[in-house]
Amino acid sequence: MYAAGTAKPYLGRALRDEEFRENLRAAFAAAREIYEELGGQRGLSSVASRVATDEDIHSNLRRAIKELRQAADRLQEREESPSHGVRKLALLAAGIAIGIFFNPFTGPHARRWVKGRMTHGEDVHAASPNGAGKTDL
Repeated sequence: MYAAGTAKPYLGRALRDEEFRENLRAAFAAAREIYEELGGQRGLSSVASRVATDEDIHSNLRRAIKELRQAADRLQEREESPSHGVRKLALLAAGIAIGIFFNPFTGPHARRWVKGRMTHGEDVHAASPNGAGKTDL
């Protein structure tokens, strides 16, 4: 019962995802080509020899493996929730703000501007008549 419950999201995604199904079709086609090429071989040693030396079989094996990996990756992708988009945007904004505030060219002015806005427009340079209270944050 537990296995069926955990498989349900994967099954649903597999049924809706055309790219996943195409990866499986391509992997199956490559495997079928390998099977057809080896179908006439008799004995394990002749099959092993052919698999080890035939470039067409190597190519089909690589293709089948690549398609199966892509299908597995596609199936295991998590659907991104809307909150992830907001989180990414917030991280981007925080990164830009950090870049502005700690940049040696824009940082002092940006920090004074923010401090002025936070103190409700009070002049942060008015600490003394000659501007001695002026500080770079």
